[in-house]
Amino acid sequence: MHIEAFREYCLSKKGVTESLPFGPDVLVFKVMDKMFALCALEKMPATANLKCDPERAIELREEYDGLITAGYHMSKKHWNTVELERNIPADLLLELIDHSYNLVVQGLTKKVQAELEKL
Repeated sequence: MHIEAFREYCLSKKGVTESLPFGPDVLVFKVMDKMFALCALEKMPATANLKCDPERAIELREEYDGLITAGYHMSKKHWNTVELERNIPADLLLELIDHSYNLVVQGLTKKVQAELEKL
């Protein structure tokens, strides 16, 4: 998946904003001000950090050895780094983005979840 397609898909989700809080090389996607994806803009091949259920994170790292790894500069238990442009099916990448987004939404307070639903 090309980095622009990754960006467009993230931005298509309800309540999502993008920013560069860590400098010009790391694009951050947040839902209701909570981070669910980060994308290294200058890294080749392009990578993204996505939140993941801890058990599933381990399974993905084993199945896609070298393409999905423990989250770079993130909690290794809850985040994976995923190579975007090599040998990972596009439908899996979309599923992983959805999974990350949904995990973050589930962790929002009921009040914020209600605000998100109204958007």
